[in-house]
Amino acid sequence: MAESKRDYYEVLGVGRDADEAAIKKAYRALAKKYHPDMNPGDAEAEKKFKEASEAYAVLSDPDKRRQYDQFGHAAFEGGAGGAGGFGGFDFNGADFSDIFGDIFGDLFGGGRRSGRAGNGPMRGGNIRKSIRITFEEAVFGCEKELDLVLKDPCEACHGTGAKPGTSPETCPKCGGKGQVVYTSQSFFGTVQNVQTCPNCGGSGKVIKEKCSSCSGTGYTSSRKKIKVTIPAGIDNGQSVRIRDKGEPGVNGGPRGDLLVEVNVSRHPIFQRQDMHIFSTVPISFAQAALGGDVRIPTVDGDVLYTVKAGTKTDTKVRLKGKGVPSLRNSQVRGDHYVTLVIQTPERLSQEAKEALRRFDELTGNTLRQNESVSEKSEKKSKKKGFMDKVKEAFEE
Repeated sequence: MAESKRDYYEVLGVGRDADEAAIKKAYRALAKKYHPDMNPGDAEAEKKFKEASEAYAVLSDPDKRRQYDQFGHAAFEGGAGGAGGFGGFDFNGADFSDIFGDIFGDLFGGGRRSGRAGNGPMRGGNIRKSIRITFEEAVFGCEKELDLVLKDPCEACHGTGAKPGTSPETCPKCGGKGQVVYTSQSFFGTVQNVQTCPNCGGSGKVIKEKCSSCSGTGYTSSRKKIKVTIPAGIDNGQSVRIRDKGEPGVNGGPRGDLLVEVNVSRHPIFQRQDMHIFSTVPISFAQAALGGDVRIPTVDGDVLYTVKAGTKTDTKVRLKGKGVPSLRNSQVRGDHYVTLVIQTPERLSQEAKEALRRFDELTGNTLRQNESVSEKSEKKSKKKGFMDKVKEAFEE
């Protein structure tokens, strides 16, 4: 049983009232996404590419679209069959030249050519490194030093890669363009694929006699120390960019950048969320009940905070401006939020226990109430046992 075809409008993701421009735009996006050259060996992608191409061939042609709107897929059943293995669909007359000039230009650099030539100046690549800093260093900023191996233009050949006294020659394969054009046949006709010249690597030049100092690379490596200024307020995972400390450029292009990723160590007390700091501070029952000054650690040092009498556990207080500085403006800081937790003492002297019992008598006598409940329960149990004995005596 033949597989039923999807609606062409559904395939392209457009409405039935879509104009020619909308249909072309939708197909162009699908063709770029599922083109076989972008998905080698992917049978599902090839199937979707063919499906989209079939839909576009019909909906982009006014006559075929009119037939399809009236009769659906039946309008093309038993057609001329065959090119490209599209299930008997006839692509004769379908014009893909305009749209595929754009698509292949994007995919392969052919079609509409733009930008620099293959042997033009190229910016050097970025170098990525990581460092670890403390919580406090992230809050207030710091300066670190990295030990890196960096490339510089060879002093002997001045970056040409050629033996001193000689010069690079024009590449015979690409004629100095740095690119070569390969022509191939596809379902849609002749396609030109522009690639970097494999002979010169895109430079347009070849070196017959290499510089002995750099082995023809044009660069020498050396170990250098780079100072990195970590700004106040930086967070874990963020990076600092140091301009022009990356790989050297090609053909006179600028150097890349050095990207330093910052890893912030955990703090035993503080936790951070954006510009705010959070911590938990234990207080005694006496401090919670009577109030008084509590010493609270912050990144700026200890501060005294006056706890109100009758403070409950898990009470949260805010220390304004004791958080993390803003990366954009170090004068602006977040806040420090503190959770006060009442601690219950685990070991008490006999004198302290007696004081607590006396305190309990003055504040509700909860201990005595519990003892009374326990005594009543015990008496009830004894009373029940005596009646049981009487009952047993009568039964005898």
